[in-house]
Amino acid sequence: MKQKENCKYIFVVGGVISGVGKGITSSSIGLILKNRGLKVTAIKADPYINVDAGTMNPTEHGEVFVLKDGDETDQDMGNYERFLDVELTRINYMTTGRVYQSVINKERNLEYKGKCVQVVPHVPLEVIDRIKEAGRNADADVVIIEIGGTIGEYENILFLEAARMLKIENPKDVSFVMVSYLPTPSKVGEMKTKPTQHASRLLNGSGIQADILIARADSVLDKKRKEKLSLFCNFTPERIISAPDVDSVYDIPINFEKENLSEKICEILNIKLEKPDTKLWNKWKSFARNAHNDKQVVKIAIIGKYFETGDFVLSDAYLSVIEAIKYSSYAQHRKPEISWLNAVDFEGDKSELKKLKKYDGIIVPGGFGSRGVEGKLNVVRYARENKIPYFGLCYGMQMIVIEYARNVLGLKDANTTEINSKTKNPVINIMESQKENIRNHRYGGNMRLGEYPAMLSDKSIAKEAYKTKEVIERHRHRYEVNTDYIDDLEKAGLVFSGKSPSGTLMEIAELPKSEHPFFLGTQFHPEFLAHPLKPHPLFTAFVKACIK
Repeated sequence: MKQKENCKYIFVVGGVISGVGKGITSSSIGLILKNRGLKVTAIKADPYINVDAGTMNPTEHGEVFVLKDGDETDQDMGNYERFLDVELTRINYMTTGRVYQSVINKERNLEYKGKCVQVVPHVPLEVIDRIKEAGRNADADVVIIEIGGTIGEYENILFLEAARMLKIENPKDVSFVMVSYLPTPSKVGEMKTKPTQHASRLLNGSGIQADILIARADSVLDKKRKEKLSLFCNFTPERIISAPDVDSVYDIPINFEKENLSEKICEILNIKLEKPDTKLWNKWKSFARNAHNDKQVVKIAIIGKYFETGDFVLSDAYLSVIEAIKYSSYAQHRKPEISWLNAVDFEGDKSELKKLKKYDGIIVPGGFGSRGVEGKLNVVRYARENKIPYFGLCYGMQMIVIEYARNVLGLKDANTTEINSKTKNPVINIMESQKENIRNHRYGGNMRLGEYPAMLSDKSIAKEAYKTKEVIERHRHRYEVNTDYIDDLEKAGLVFSGKSPSGTLMEIAELPKSEHPFFLGTQFHPEFLAHPLKPHPLFTAFVKACIK
C-alpha cells in the first residue's frame, strides 16, 4: 500500500519521571485530532529487550494487552484502542528486542546486500520503516508515536534517533510533544520548573526540540511558571499546555481542547483545520460527565494477586478490567467503587469470606500460577452459595469449573494440570496444541492468542447480553476445560453457553438465572473490547445484576 501523501507524525516523549502520562496524552491527542476529521493511528515504542510484553511480570510492567491478531503488548495499546475506538495490529507495537530481531533476521537473509550492519543508521531506519508501515496499514493522516521511558535514559536513545532522522527527512510533517512533570515539594510549597528545564536540554542533546510542552503537575500552571519554561525551554507561551491532575482521565481530551491543542498541532503540521465533529464530541463529553456521578455507587471486589509492588498497590495489572467496569457502570449512572482484594487472604480463615457480603459483585480476573488459587476457589464457592453476582475472566472461568466439580460433582481433588499435573480429575487441562510448547520450554508469544469466534446457546445469560448468536472475542491462555468432564458438569447444572464453532472448546460457563442472579465466566478476555462509548455487553449485564 502506498504511503498517504503528507502523512503527519507526532512523537510523544516524557520527561523527569516515568508514569507521567504519555499514553493518556497520546490517546487524548489522537481523539481530539479524530474529532477534527483526521484518520489517526498510534504506535508504542517500548525500550525493553523483550520481543513482546507477554513475558513481562504484571507487577513490574502492568497489564499485558492482547490485540486482535494475538500480539501481546503494553497496556498503552489498550488506551489507544479505547480512546480512538479502533483495532490495532502488531505493526503498531514495537520493542527494542523486536526491532533488533528484525534487523538481525534481515542481515541473515542478505537483505542488506553485504553491507556492514550498524546500530546507527540501520536500527533507527528499521524503526522508521515500522512507523511508516503502521501509517500505510491504517491509511492514516496522522501517526502518533509514544516513545517509552524517560528522556535521558540510555534505553530509548535509538527511538529518539529514529525520530530525529524522520524529522530531517520530512521537516514539515514531524512534530514533537514533550510531557514533563513539574513537582511541588510539600516542604517548599512552590512548583519547580528546573527538572523540566533539564529534561528539555537532554532532549535538545538528542538533536530534538519539542514543539509543544504538556506540563504535568498537581495544580494548574501559573503565568510565572509558563514564562520560565518559555524562556529556558524554547517554547512560545501559547504552546505550553497546563495538564493538572484530574479525577478522571476522560477529562483530559476536554481540557486539551479548552487550550485549543488540536488547533496548535494542526498549525505546526500545516494541516487544514476541519470543524469539530459535534456528535462525537458531545457523546464524549456526556460520557466524561457520567464519570463524575458519585450519588449512586456499585461496590465491586476484584480478587487477584498482581497487586503488590513493595509497599504500594499496582492496579495497572488489571487496567482493562477496571476500565470495562467503569464504562458499564457509567452507562447505568453508577460510580464503581472498586476494592482490590488479595486472593491469598481467603485461603486460611474462612471468616474472611464474610467480608465479601458488603460487595454488590465479585470479579476474578485472569492470571497464572498456583499462588492464591485456593483462595479464589473459596471466593467462587462463597459467591455461588450466597447468590453474589460473580464474573470470572479466563482463569476466573476455570475457577468456576474446578469449584463446581469439587463441591457439586463431589470430585474433591478436581484441579487444573497447571497447578497439579498429577490430579486424578484434571477438569482443566493443557490444550493439545500447547503440549509441545511446554515440553520444549517455548513460552513467548505462542499461547492461544487473539480473536476467535464463539457460538452462544439460546436462553442463556450470555446470549441475552450479546443479543446475537455468534461473537468474536480475544484470548490469552494455554489451558481449557477438559471435554471428558463436560457431560457430567452439564448434568450437574453447569451450562456451557458459549462454545467454539467445532463445539470442542468451552468459551463461556454460567448458571441459569433461576439458580443465581449472575454467575458467569469466560475463557476469553471481554475487557479488551470494552470502549468508553461502547461498554461491553457482558460487563453491562454483570453491573446490572450488581445493581439489582
